[in-house]
Amino acid sequence: MPDWYPILLKVEGRKCVVIGGGSVAQRKSEGLLKAKASVFVISPKLTPAMLEWAEAGLLHWERREAVETDLDGASLVFAATDRPIINSWISEEAGKRAVPVNIADDGESGDFIVPAVLRRDELVLTASASGAGPALAARIIQELAERYGPEYNENVQALRAIRLIVKAEVSDPSERRELLQAAVTDEALEEWRSLAWPQDKVKLISRLRELSKRVNDRKG
Repeated sequence: MPDWYPILLKVEGRKCVVIGGGSVAQRKSEGLLKAKASVFVISPKLTPAMLEWAEAGLLHWERREAVETDLDGASLVFAATDRPIINSWISEEAGKRAVPVNIADDGESGDFIVPAVLRRDELVLTASASGAGPALAARIIQELAERYGPEYNENVQALRAIRLIVKAEVSDPSERRELLQAAVTDEALEEWRSLAWPQDKVKLISRLRELSKRVNDRKG
């Protein structure tokens, strides 16, 4: 059983190849499109949704069986056909090119697995059972969706700006860490949502210090 290293990849503008045109290939392609990858799909047929994406120019479709050279220049490869022997061949060809490959019908045999994902715009939450229980991962994501609603995207935008201000205005690394931790308490997150987050740098740092003191007082 492999041990997996969790990671988020930046694939914007990079060639990602999906071999297959069924429902599994559709899920893989949709995730790549959300990440703004340059998606190349190789398959004699496509699902209606994938066909719409191709006709709209959202992805590039080659209407045929895959050949070795389809993998040239790819950053990621997804073997998503309904034929295990083809998926295995794709895995071998990707390996020759040192291109990470995901095997739809046998995730543990590939180089990476795709976790269940919850997207709140810039906030991305994932869950995985290391390929052993996709249904469990999906259940966990559903629970996270109930806990972290669309309003959390507002928090992400505010926290990006807050982090830049704290890094610029606070020289002590230890204090910076404490202030940024205080900025993500439930009280602080609610404040960033209910009010326009402070534009005044001095007032913002002062407020974060108040919040940080409360956190420390509760710990002490």
